[in-house]
Amino acid sequence: MSQSKELMDWTFEQKCRKAVSSLEKNGFTALYCQSGQEACDYIIREAADAANVGFGGSMSVAELNVAEQLSAQGKEILNHSQPGLSPDEKVTMMRRQLTCDLFLAGTNALTLSGILVNIDGVGNRVGSMLFGPKKVIVVAGRNKLVDGDLEVAIKRIKDYAGPANAKRLNYNTPCAKTGFCSDCNSPDRICRITTVIDRKPRLTDVRVLVVNEDLGL
Repeated sequence: MSQSKELMDWTFEQKCRKAVSSLEKNGFTALYCQSGQEACDYIIREAADAANVGFGGSMSVAELNVAEQLSAQGKEILNHSQPGLSPDEKVTMMRRQLTCDLFLAGTNALTLSGILVNIDGVGNRVGSMLFGPKKVIVVAGRNKLVDGDLEVAIKRIKDYAGPANAKRLNYNTPCAKTGFCSDCNSPDRICRITTVIDRKPRLTDVRVLVVNEDLGL
């Protein structure tokens, strides 16, 4: 490992640990993970008693490759992004995620003060993060960390995550073509619902894994 990478990893570790400490003060169960593999192992352990597991469409979670392991254990996988689903089947899957045993999601931004900020187009992901599933695990790679207030967190989403996700999903939005948010009124606009989770929801078991690796967008 080069010295520059070693120093960068150390710097990010301090930021990750600060976010974990802030999340704990805000009532969340939070865990620092040195690697994606460590996060994956945690999820597998926490899924032991789950009959079904919902996936909120997170690239961060997908990069951990947990779905294959959970499926091999006989878990029912509720993934509305799986190929071959009709529009009606996709919506049905989203609704089932609202009451699943374990829901896995990423976050668009995590402030060092321990606040989760997300922007959705439909609301199924943030809906399941707030209430319904027996347990929610949020995976946040170090690239999602924001050293600033809500305005800075939203700017990160609008400037980077939004355009990249619109392009990934092949939506017909200006940002998917230019790479820049224009606050459009496109029918395909994905920036429609903004949620700020600044304290753990009272009736939802939310765990946040802060990973010292870049994950997702």
